[in-house]
Amino acid sequence: MPGPHVAAPIGWSYQDYFTARGFAVVYGESLGTGLSTGCPTTGDVNETIGARSVVDWLNGRAEAHDKAGAPAAASWSTGKTGMMGVSYNGTLPNAVASTGVEGLETIVPIAAISSWYGYYRNAGAVVAAGGYQGEDADVLAGYVYSRADQQICRPVLDGLTAAQDRVTGDYSQFWDVRNYRNDVGKVHASVLAVHGLNDWNVKTEQVATWYEALKKHGVEHKIWLHQSGHADPISLRREVWLTTLNKWLSHYLYGVGNGIEREPKATIQREDKSWVDEAEWPAPGTSDVELHPWPGGRSTGALDRQPVPGRPAVETLADDASKKIEQLADAASSGNRLRYRTSATTEPLRLSGTAKAELQLSFDRPAANVTAVLLDRAPDGTSHVISRGWTDPQNRVSPSVTSPITPGQRYRIEVSLMPKDYIVAAGHRLEFVLASSDHDFTLRPKPGAGLALELTGTTVKLPIVGGKKAFYSAIPAR
Repeated sequence: MPGPHVAAPIGWSYQDYFTARGFAVVYGESLGTGLSTGCPTTGDVNETIGARSVVDWLNGRAEAHDKAGAPAAASWSTGKTGMMGVSYNGTLPNAVASTGVEGLETIVPIAAISSWYGYYRNAGAVVAAGGYQGEDADVLAGYVYSRADQQICRPVLDGLTAAQDRVTGDYSQFWDVRNYRNDVGKVHASVLAVHGLNDWNVKTEQVATWYEALKKHGVEHKIWLHQSGHADPISLRREVWLTTLNKWLSHYLYGVGNGIEREPKATIQREDKSWVDEAEWPAPGTSDVELHPWPGGRSTGALDRQPVPGRPAVETLADDASKKIEQLADAASSGNRLRYRTSATTEPLRLSGTAKAELQLSFDRPAANVTAVLLDRAPDGTSHVISRGWTDPQNRVSPSVTSPITPGQRYRIEVSLMPKDYIVAAGHRLEFVLASSDHDFTLRPKPGAGLALELTGTTVKLPIVGGKKAFYSAIPAR
């Protein structure tokens, strides 16, 4: 219930729509924000308990008081509760659902986080959310810290700075308590997940990994994927979205038998802004197709079905974090990246899921970034980044363990790119680009770190709908 500070009323674009349909709307402000006391801790158990207590209150299991100190009971509530929000406000529903709290019947996480490590780190690499260099758990906590007393939580924020570890980027206890996937087995609330396929703030790995875990644990689920970024679908497809959401909440909170649970699980916005409904996501019938780089990467080498024959071929690059990936990818020739390209597609080709690069790499110094990028190259030469991923090669064994690199020694380094659903148009080509640092996302070390890629032992795996048959039909052998 509200604390002593008086703030402006909260507004929500869905309020009038749902109150007119018999739903009560409850606003809960997280710890250290707005009218709440406590301190923000960027997704840890304290914030989860705080949000869960609202569900407990609505079910008569927790006490509350109004600002005058009088008891406030939710006697009007049936106890059947849904949680919904965008970004951080969509993350809290994931957190509370992972506790298995009784009475939480459904959640609608939009552009939401399921593991905070993956928001600020990636396989040991410190990664900027949305390209906001320097932002981290402590910065976000300071940003949302909006309670009246602006000093009492300073020691807590300082503790976040010390514990988040921007030096090694390792997965630690700090991050583990902020990983809701650990408790996906406790989730019984149905989940309608929504995410932008071009969201580089809360990246698609957050929804894809969570969604896959929900499926494996038998949680009732549905997903909307749109072509925008960090956005709410009400601004993209208002009427259809509101109808879907109303059916979803009416079914899970009111018990209305409207058949929403039997509808296609996935609704996807395509590149031309049209929408399609599909049985599931990633698309059924998707399997990996393996491709291999051929010599010529400083300009453009081939990306082929077959590995380079004969003796091992090695190509090198030097790091330069001052250059954006798009600049490197579009350069006719560059010593700061390696680029490999397929033949032009003869028909549309669809990717659905997670692309991976299995690299054979050596380094000329004990620390470096590794960035892998998948692009679409149009016939007119323009390019579009489909996906990208990053890793710290010192975390090649585990994101939890820093294993030193011996310069000159070759290592197997795997990079998972952000999950996508993307159609490559006929006449376009796929490109794989390898770089060291990513100006927008990774830390930016001084230039010069050298990477050497052994082509023979390197594989790029693409999740192709229809597998090899579809790929070979769209991109015939050279």
